[in-house]
Amino acid sequence: MKNTTIISKARAYCEQRGARFTPLREKVYELMLEKHGPMGAYELLDGLKETESSAKPATVYRALDFLLDFGLIHRLESTNAFVACYHFGCHHPVQFLICDSCGDVSEIQSEGLKDTLDNQARQHGFKISKQTIEAHGLCADCQESESTTLGEEQHEC
Repeated sequence: MKNTTIISKARAYCEQRGARFTPLREKVYELMLEKHGPMGAYELLDGLKETESSAKPATVYRALDFLLDFGLIHRLESTNAFVACYHFGCHHPVQFLICDSCGDVSEIQSEGLKDTLDNQARQHGFKISKQTIEAHGLCADCQESESTTLGEEQHEC
C-alpha cells in the first residue's frame, strides 16, 4: 500500500474519532512510513526540521503521543524508538522481531502467543490491558552476512 493511501486512511480514521490529524502529526507519521523501520524522537526531529525549521523536541513528543494514542505507531520499549503501524483501527496483540545487527523490525501477530499469555495471566488473577513483546536476534539477511552465531542460553528449570 502506498504511503499516500495509508496517510489518507489515517486522516479519515482520526476524523471519525473527532481528532485532528494536523499537518505536523501527518509529517511525523509520513517520516516514519518513509523509513520503514524504527526511529527515535531526535531522528524524527531532524527529519521534521527539513520542512519545519522551528520544530522543537516537544513538538515531536506531542505528535508521538497523539500517534501512539490513536494506534498509528508503536513504541519499541527496548530501543526507545517508534515504528509505524499499518493496520491501525483494530485492537491487536503486538510482537516485534528486532534485528540487533541492522535494526530492522518486523511486526508479527501470533494469536496463539496472545492466548497463552492471557491464560497464564488469568491463572494468576491478572488481566492484561495491553501486550507488546519484543524479541531480539538476527534477521535472515544478517544471519547470512555475519560469520558469528548466536549462542543459545540453556534454562536449568
